[in-house]
Amino acid sequence: MPSLKKAPQPIVASEFVHPAGKAKYGRFRSYVRALTFSVYFMSGIIVTHLTQILGSPLYFVDKDLYYAYMSLTKANFGLLTTTMTQWWAPTVIRVSGDASVAGQLSLTPDGRIECAFPERLVLIANHQIYTDWLYLWWVGYTNNPQMHGHIYIILKESLKWIPFIGPGCMFLSFIFLSRKMATDRPRLAHRLGKLKAVHKRSDGQEYINPMWLLLFPEGTNLSGNGRKKSAAWAEKSGQADLQHLMLPRSTGMYFCLSELKGTVDYVYDCAVAYEGVPRGKYGEDYFSLAGTYFQGRPPKSVNFYWRRFAVADIPLGNAEEFDLWLRKVWREKDELLEQYVATGRFPANGAGIKGHIETEVKTKYWWEFVKIFTMLGAFGLIFNVILKVLRQTLRGR
Repeated sequence: MPSLKKAPQPIVASEFVHPAGKAKYGRFRSYVRALTFSVYFMSGIIVTHLTQILGSPLYFVDKDLYYAYMSLTKANFGLLTTTMTQWWAPTVIRVSGDASVAGQLSLTPDGRIECAFPERLVLIANHQIYTDWLYLWWVGYTNNPQMHGHIYIILKESLKWIPFIGPGCMFLSFIFLSRKMATDRPRLAHRLGKLKAVHKRSDGQEYINPMWLLLFPEGTNLSGNGRKKSAAWAEKSGQADLQHLMLPRSTGMYFCLSELKGTVDYVYDCAVAYEGVPRGKYGEDYFSLAGTYFQGRPPKSVNFYWRRFAVADIPLGNAEEFDLWLRKVWREKDELLEQYVATGRFPANGAGIKGHIETEVKTKYWWEFVKIFTMLGAFGLIFNVILKVLRQTLRGR
């Protein structure tokens, strides 16, 4: 007689759980959010670019005045990215750091973080998802003095041809590279030469313009394919592989620091982690642009851990020694990320404020987004006054 026992049931994979939970908005509301987001973002981009074009003749009048003007348009773009994140993708920002940044991170009475980083530095970070740079640009906004108008980013050359965005980034003096060092070296040297140029005020006093140069030594954002390539490279070069990062490429950073040596005192390193990404998975698989801004699925928290290194202590006399130094920094960062994955927290602050600083991406004043449009409005007023003067002059004849 056959057994009456039931055959074992196949194991069904558990339902997919997104780190940010279920989507807050259905299809219709997501479309509405996508529409309003697009209108705001594109209007901000177009207005900023038109402002750049209208101010471009300053280059032929006074180059220092031109770059100061373009830094204002860069600050406006920083406000645009900050406000679009504040309104469409609010999230907790949790910050800590070791003793090297003691006294440089504080919380204001109204709950905003305030950084006290120097006006000139090189900022390096691991690259988790495409929006890393948005959060790091916001850090420049929180700095005292504010630095969101003085951030410089290295971009893929293909981005240069995107309408409005590509030409706009050229006006902002961003650096476009082909990722072939033989081609990139002269153009990189040219751009870095401008960033370390010494200027003179009317009283004869010399100065160098503020600069935050943002570098991602991994070269691209973390992904399954990137991890495989990194592991293969580690095996081929005889290096120890990492768990949560890709091995850094030192050539570009070494060139930048060598060129800027004497004009920059510190390299600031930021370990970046997004809450809820499972071990062995990748943030880019969860936090898409549509999910983050349209469906209401931003990261529950973005976590930063800061360290500072004196350029004088970094071995810039030898490329191989620098490569070893950068690998050491990345191994330490990998250990920090292991602690984060295991506990959900980076180490608490090494000195000064106890625990972690928690805040959110937001502007100091609710009305600051108006600044994005005021420069173009000022041009309109000036143009209107000129037209009225011309009309009165012609009538007087």
